[in-house]
Amino acid sequence: MGFFTRKSRGTTDIAEKHSPQSTTPEGLTPAASIHGPDDIQPAAVEDALKEQPVTWLALVLGGVASIGGFMFGYESGQISGFLAMSDFLDRFGQNGKFSAARQGTIVGLLCIGTLFGCLFSGWLADKIGRKKTICFSAFFYIIGVVIEITSQRQWVQFAMGRFTAGLGIGALSTSVPMYQSESVPKNIRGAMVSSYQLLITLGIWTAYMVNYGTEAAYSNSAQWRIPNGLSALWALILAISMIRLPESPRYAYRVGRKEEARKTMARLNGVSIDSPLIEHEINEIEEKIQAENVDGGRHSIWEIFTGPRMLYRTLLGMTLQAGQQLTGANFFFYYGTTIFQSTGISNSYITSIILGSVNVGATIVGLWIVKNCGRRKALMYGAAWMFGCLLIYAFVGRFSLSLDDPLSTPTAGKVLIVFTCLFIVAFATTWGPLVWAVVGELYPARYRAPCMALATASNWLFNFLISFFTTFITNKIHYLYGLVFAVSCGALFFIVYFFMIETKDRSLEEIDTMYMLRVPPRKSASWSPHGLGPDGMAGINTDTLFLKNGGKDIKKTEANGQGMMVHDERNYPENPLLKEATGAGVTPIPAAANAAS
Repeated sequence: MGFFTRKSRGTTDIAEKHSPQSTTPEGLTPAASIHGPDDIQPAAVEDALKEQPVTWLALVLGGVASIGGFMFGYESGQISGFLAMSDFLDRFGQNGKFSAARQGTIVGLLCIGTLFGCLFSGWLADKIGRKKTICFSAFFYIIGVVIEITSQRQWVQFAMGRFTAGLGIGALSTSVPMYQSESVPKNIRGAMVSSYQLLITLGIWTAYMVNYGTEAAYSNSAQWRIPNGLSALWALILAISMIRLPESPRYAYRVGRKEEARKTMARLNGVSIDSPLIEHEINEIEEKIQAENVDGGRHSIWEIFTGPRMLYRTLLGMTLQAGQQLTGANFFFYYGTTIFQSTGISNSYITSIILGSVNVGATIVGLWIVKNCGRRKALMYGAAWMFGCLLIYAFVGRFSLSLDDPLSTPTAGKVLIVFTCLFIVAFATTWGPLVWAVVGELYPARYRAPCMALATASNWLFNFLISFFTTFITNKIHYLYGLVFAVSCGALFFIVYFFMIETKDRSLEEIDTMYMLRVPPRKSASWSPHGLGPDGMAGINTDTLFLKNGGKDIKKTEANGQGMMVHDERNYPENPLLKEATGAGVTPIPAAANAAS
């Protein structure tokens, strides 16, 4: 039974496991990692939070890891320019142009690679750690770049190079937000995880600028080989920089490196190792691990669907990540250069640079929104804003722009560009950065790696579908394609409203508790753990799957001024905490005892 085997009011097992000879820092009590509510006062934790500084280590950790996003953005942004370069068309096109199938395959195979890469990375991140997975993925990406850059006239080789590079990019798209969300203090966690999206936008913008320069300066393969070769540089910077950074403290703690985890968490939070804040967070992590280890820690991968409230959360994460693609943002980034040629603009590379610049600037504003505004409202307002922009884009493009002679309708062309820019502002301030932050916070530690891998895979699946089929669709319905994305944005507004809770400024363990207790999304912003009783979350009893039936059967009573948890044993006959039940099958367990047991 592990930590859940109670002996008496003491905590003999816990004291032995956390003896001074093992991992207890000097000056702490033997059971410092498993405090009851009497040991850590909520007021002390709140005071520590108010005084919590923003450390350089946390900023550097979040920024360096986000280079993985820069690589994704750069790889995505450069292909739009390649498709319009004369040497690239001559080598890999057919009679100076690309068929819809060939163009879709070249663009889309990156997404197929990323889909497989992110699915594999969940297992790898649990096996070797978050930090090593990021380093390995960055080096693997370089292999794909080498295959691309050595292509001569076989378009299949270039496409397979993008597939190989995609394996590395996909692994990074899962491991980087996971590493950031598990490491960065919660007061800046949303902004730091969202910096992944900022680096994506910077990567796209950089690719546009490099493409613009090389396309104008060269007429040979240097047009595309120089920007292509620079891709490997970003991967080297990421891999080498990560070697100097610490492992995720939550991962380190879960694999037994508890002293390392405590020190890392203290450094990242800018507090002493025995700070009430560190004690509080270590206690939350330990409580979750205790719940997992009641049955020996053996858990099927299918629990991401069958565990309490896990089907709900797994599907929500997949929907949000797919929704980020179904907003239509990558439709503009992948095909921006070719789209705006149809508006009559002489140099569509300049238009792409304009769009990329708007994207970067708006994403910077988006980081402020992530830090200061709620996730729910921002996502809903963003979806509504994009819905309106896409409607105007679709109808103006279809009914006001001349497809045969776009120069004869310059006003319509300008309107398209303006509302495309407004759309990108909405995306870059809301759905671009926020989805990565929300999904990084959505899952309990036990399922975080596989769930994030599955959610990110849904992002890449729809990324591929959009990149592959866009040319076929636009050849048929042209600008009315925007209506598909408009409908998606309308649906996303209601999905967020009815199903996603507010997670701003909450610990990962607290977010887990909110989902398990079925806190209504519409009331989640005002929810407080103090409403659970005088002991807050520490007073919640757990079984092998964290909380009693998702919290449905938990009752709060008062006895001599102390909160007590009352459970019905008939619903949970295998629960080891109820084996001491007497007579009626109902046992009162003091909240303080729960925290210690």
